[in-house]
Amino acid sequence: MSLVVIGTLAYDSIETPYDRRADALGGSAMYFSVAASNFGPVRLVGVVGDDFKKSDLDFLAGRGIDVSGVEVAKGKSFRWSGRYEADWNTRHTLDTQLNVFEHFDPKLPPACRDAEFVFLANAEPRIQMKALDQVTKARFVVADTMNLWIDIKKSDLLALLARVDGVVLNDEEARMLTGEKNLFRAAHKVLTYGPRYVILKKGEHGAFLIGADAHFSLPAYPVNAVVDPTGAGDCFAGGFMGYVASARNIEPRTLRRAMLYGTVTASFCVQGFSVEDIGKRTRTDVESRFNELLDITSL
Repeated sequence: MSLVVIGTLAYDSIETPYDRRADALGGSAMYFSVAASNFGPVRLVGVVGDDFKKSDLDFLAGRGIDVSGVEVAKGKSFRWSGRYEADWNTRHTLDTQLNVFEHFDPKLPPACRDAEFVFLANAEPRIQMKALDQVTKARFVVADTMNLWIDIKKSDLLALLARVDGVVLNDEEARMLTGEKNLFRAAHKVLTYGPRYVILKKGEHGAFLIGADAHFSLPAYPVNAVVDPTGAGDCFAGGFMGYVASARNIEPRTLRRAMLYGTVTASFCVQGFSVEDIGKRTRTDVESRFNELLDITSL
């Protein structure tokens, strides 16, 4: 398994209608790597400040995540704080402090440059492109993005999409990127920008995989109680890419199974704050819930 992720590591302060956490481990690449580590080794590239706890890096390393690509810079780590409404779909960003991430210039160690499977976690497209420029043997590259970059860096994002195999979007982002109101027309328009596959996340309503040789949809795993949805999309991507990398092929059947693994991985994430739940899960836990979801979705 040869999988690398480039993105953010952060400390989050989160408020929900029922509880709150301050300075919880967060960041797109952190969530992704913890989720993907259930399937095999992951190499993580990012930057943290000198305030980042050694115990948190040790936690990641303890899950088989190679943190040699994590730069420790002078200053404070990326910090984000937000509040969720009772419907879980409404999130208010209270504060964002880029800190050392503002000047992040990704430098991939030699062991990361020959990775076959690459995930460009949500970041400015310029940063994602710099990371991609250093990869030499990639077979399958997937990128994530957000509405901010679609709004202010669309030309850079389109240049990136021309070079990747897949892109992860939610419904709002797909419509914003393409100008199409119909979600499936939007997805097919994204395919004309270059990616072979579009993964559409619909949160509690499931996810879709759309490509020339694949059209697949499935519901979300029914979780009894949501605690914190932060990082669920990143964990979905981690489960998806982790399984694909472990299978070492990108056949349509593999990608469809990967969608199920992404869904069940995300379901663990929302059961706890930060990585309180997903961080203690094993492949055995994932397989058990995978079989449950398979049973739910089978005729």
